[in-house]
Amino acid sequence: MGAHILVVEDEEKLARFVELELLHEGYEVSKAANGREALDTAVAGHFDLILLDIMLPGLNGLEVLRRLQQYNPTPVILLTARDAVMDKVAGLDAGAVDYITKPFAIEELLARIRVALKLHGKISSAAASQRKEEDVYRWGKLTLSEKRHQVIYDGHEINLTNREFQMLETLLKNQDIVLSRDMLLDKVCGFDYVGETNVVDVYIRFLRSKIDEVFGVKMIQTVRGVGYVIKSGT
Repeated sequence: MGAHILVVEDEEKLARFVELELLHEGYEVSKAANGREALDTAVAGHFDLILLDIMLPGLNGLEVLRRLQQYNPTPVILLTARDAVMDKVAGLDAGAVDYITKPFAIEELLARIRVALKLHGKISSAAASQRKEEDVYRWGKLTLSEKRHQVIYDGHEINLTNREFQMLETLLKNQDIVLSRDMLLDKVCGFDYVGETNVVDVYIRFLRSKIDEVFGVKMIQTVRGVGYVIKSGT
């Protein structure tokens, strides 16, 4: 299969036509018919290019594009019936790499897709490579690998118990998000756990003794009255 393209178009006949043409060209194709479905699909999937209609039910294409920029650098070509200059400017300013007005010749669309994939191939490849390492989470000089069940700080391996590892992994996966003790307890001990939430404080104290105190960092921060957080870039 060639590049994986997400087609976001609420006009069913047009979406199917574009899908068939792309499949004929050797591309892998996924589809979404509204803004919210498009955003969820784009964030969850691994795409090399997104064809995104502006006029969509739910979230419009420009809003989808703006939100998508927060997650990954997948190149986006906007499809729209609009041809006003300001619409084009708004789309490009929001992060689109190209813009094509309906109705369009399929040959022109295919040409634009080839150009976008060629120009942004390195970015897409880098993003794909990074996604293949989704089991690896980093903070400063610290690296946690799910697959290897290993934590390393600046070349030094840190020995953690399973619960300590799960606690650290949960915090690293949710950097910049404050997690309450109940949330951490559910993630680490399970929803059916019966016991005091202060067990979380115990695990946090163990982690700090093995990481923060040993390497002179302040990785896990306490948010008084709420819970704990690891802030990225600190």
